[in-house]
Amino acid sequence: MKRELGIARCGLACCLCSENSHCVGCNSDECPGSAWCENRRCSAQKGISGCWQCGEDCHKGMFGKIKPYGFKEFVRRYGAEKLMDCLEHNEQNGIVYHREGISGDYDDFSDVEALIDFILSEKRRI
Repeated sequence: MKRELGIARCGLACCLCSENSHCVGCNSDECPGSAWCENRRCSAQKGISGCWQCGEDCHKGMFGKIKPYGFKEFVRRYGAEKLMDCLEHNEQNGIVYHREGISGDYDDFSDVEALIDFILSEKRRI
């Protein structure tokens, strides 16, 4: 885990991303998504550090998928440090953020609450 990369503006974990060997995170001026990422652009225009600080129930851009929306909601409820603590503990227990490409154990949820429970449970799904 590269904790210093933190959590992306959308709530995803730059600190665990398989792309972080050449990406320095979406809060940098070198973000590869700066031209196309609607969530990054929107939060920057609103002057907030992350989408979790916005009061809207937004489903634009990345939030059309459960994982980014669930991670954003987790940070809204519990904070970015708690998310990184849980992800780090889960990683130590064998839960993989990115297994193939950008998919891993936090993907394939159809329910936001189930994803949040999984992050908090610190247990691998069966």
